[in-house]
This record gives sequence, structure tokens and C-alpha cells, in this order.
Amino acid sequence: MASNILITGGAGFIGSNTAAHYLARGANVTIFDNFKRYGTESNARWLQETYGANLTILRGDVRTPDAAFQRAVEESEVVFHLAAQVAVTTSVTDPATDFAINAMGTFNVLEAVRASSAKPIVIYASTNKVYGKMEDVGVVDRGTRYEYDGLPFGADEDRPLDFYSPYGCSKGCGDQYVVDYARMYDLRTVAFRQSCIYGPRQFGLEDQGWVAWFSIRALQGKPVTIYGDGKQVRDVLNVEDLVAAYDLAITHIDRTAGRAYNIGGGPASTMSLLELIDLLEVRFGQRLQYTHADWRPGDQKVFVADIRRAADEFQWAPAIAPAQGVGKLVEWLSDNRQLFEGLS
Repeated sequence: MASNILITGGAGFIGSNTAAHYLARGANVTIFDNFKRYGTESNARWLQETYGANLTILRGDVRTPDAAFQRAVEESEVVFHLAAQVAVTTSVTDPATDFAINAMGTFNVLEAVRASSAKPIVIYASTNKVYGKMEDVGVVDRGTRYEYDGLPFGADEDRPLDFYSPYGCSKGCGDQYVVDYARMYDLRTVAFRQSCIYGPRQFGLEDQGWVAWFSIRALQGKPVTIYGDGKQVRDVLNVEDLVAAYDLAITHIDRTAGRAYNIGGGPASTMSLLELIDLLEVRFGQRLQYTHADWRPGDQKVFVADIRRAADEFQWAPAIAPAQGVGKLVEWLSDNRQLFEGLS
């Protein structure tokens, strides 16, 4: 196991869970974050209080990495590049900032690794949005959900990339740089094209993190807005399963370096917006009020990841079913209700 870890965006949802995983195993972890997103201060405080001694916190921005960041890269065996602008809607309204964070930020991280003598492993959090709307694939209406007409295992990594939305472009740019830096500079980089990740320490918002956002609103007894008809389906993945995938990819880096992997719940762990609402209504014993609005630009009716490459190449598979995972998320939300009073 790596003893020295650097995590960009380390105070975010996935970052703090990744940090906790390695800190709990005795690693030294440095988190690098600009602390602009709601909840990051709380996540960093929790990490500090829980794991203190082995945790280092650096405040900074991947758009303008400094000497302290370069030193942290030099001292690391693994760099998790998780810092990102994460919302499609924000990318549409402010594409310049989206590009600066996701594309240039990723380039900056890769250049820092390339300039180092340590040459740490790089794990990059990409997105299923690199495949675009997948309009060539037929979709069937099953009542409460859409399903692919074909693709029984979901979308695989050999699908053509079709960046739809500034967010898809910026993350896809980073994705391709990560893959190419393995070829050109012999860096040990891995791109994870992630589906809908959810779990504790997620401060979901209306424009990103829908499983957590709906769960927070249900906890608060407040309504939600469904953009589209609510039959949109995603394969959902608990963050514990995601971190397990990171760990296995590192263990098998001789096989995974330079590769891109679809990482999600796969066909066995799918959920529509309407089905999540049904689950939350049973969990809370009350109706969750919602209204409908127009579809968002670039929204896929279905995305389900074919995760067989990850299973074949580093023996990973999800272990937490959606109902179990949502239950664990709701328990954490209920225990930390005060943290969400500022979300609206």
C-alpha cells in the first residue's frame, strides 16, 4: 500500500472519503483544495479531528499550482486528481471557468507529475459525460424508467467519445491528456469514467449529486424539481465501492496504467429519479413533493456503464446495492442534519 498520498479536491465528497480510507490504513495524506464548494470546510474539519496526525491540508487551486503543491507531488507515491468543476449547468453558464479548472487544472497536475523525480501514480476522476447523449442507442420506456434497447451490459469504453456540453468537453480533455501522458511520457496514469457516485459526506445540490440532493430534501421535508420526466436512469455507485476500485487499480498498476475504465454500478445497480423518490418515501414514511421542469441540456435518458473491463483487468465489482447504500447515506444525513442548514 502507498504510504504517501496527495488528493486534489481532497476536502470534497469523493476526496474526503478517499482520504479517510487511506488515513485509516496508516498512510500520510495531503489534501489540496480551494475550499470553494459548500461542505468542504466541514469535511476537512472531520478529517482533522478523526485522523489529525497523518493529515496535511494545503489550500490552493489546480489552476495556479504553487511550489508547495509541487513539493507535495514530489513526496507522493499516488496522486488522486479529483478537483473539478462538477456541474453541467455551471459549465453552460460559465464555460471559461469550467475549462480553466477541468482542462487546464488537469494539465497542470500532469505537468507537475511529469516534472517530478518521484513520478507518482495518477488516478483521474473522469465522467460518463465523455460519451455524450448516445443518440445512436435506442431507448425503451418501461413506465417508471428508460432502458437501453440493446447494450445489455451497458456502454463500454470502446464507444466513440462525443463531448456534449462544456463540462463534457473539459472533462474529456482531461481524460485524454491523462491517457496520452502514459503513452508519451511513460507516466502511470489511470482515467476513471465515473457514473453517479453517492454516499456520506456528499453535499448534493440541485445541479449535481442528485441522489444526495433528493435525500437531503426528503430529510428536510422540502420539495424537489425534476428536470425532464423523472424516468432518466443511471447506474449508481456507493463511494465505498469507488474507493475500492481506486485501490485495486493502484495494486494492479502494471496492468491499468494508461487505461480508461467505466466505473459505476453497472446493470445490476440502476435507478431512475422516480424510483429514488419511491425509495425515499418508504424510508421516511411520507410523500416527497416534486414538480417538473424542462430537460437540461445534454441530459442522457439512460446511462449504464459496462464495467466488465474493470472486472477483467483488476478484479473489481460493486458490493453495495442501491437500497443499502441509500440507507447508509440517509443515516449519515440524519446524524448530521445541522450541516445542511445552509443548502437551499
